[in-house]
Amino acid sequence: MSTPGRTSEKRDDRVLVVSVPIAFMQRGGRKQIVVPPGTANWQPRANRCDNSLINALAKAHLWRRLIETGRYTSAAELSRTEGINESYLCRVLRLTLLAPDIVEAILDGRQPRTLELQSLLKPLPADWRAQRKRLGFT
Repeated sequence: MSTPGRTSEKRDDRVLVVSVPIAFMQRGGRKQIVVPPGTANWQPRANRCDNSLINALAKAHLWRRLIETGRYTSAAELSRTEGINESYLCRVLRLTLLAPDIVEAILDGRQPRTLELQSLLKPLPADWRAQRKRLGFT
């Protein structure tokens, strides 16, 4: 067994045991690494791109363009073609009404860590200032 303060110990010529003193905590539905006291704080990279948010934004703008250009006459027709629930399609389409700075922050990975797709798919205010407040961008 390794002693505190040592990161590795040689057992014999073939085995090297590495011990890393860390703990994991649940915070906001995500696991976070907690380092022991007296060590340098570890920080994850500043930006965290969330692919589910980015994909939903991309789908919303694609679907909006398909309807606006007349390729599909309604959300119902588009949902049948895409093979998805019309209600879901309409909730995703609402993402095209997000404030431009919120969209930019999501694409850059600068959104609040607590922001999840479920929050974006709920009805949001049309006022961009109210959107920022509700989604934690203030």
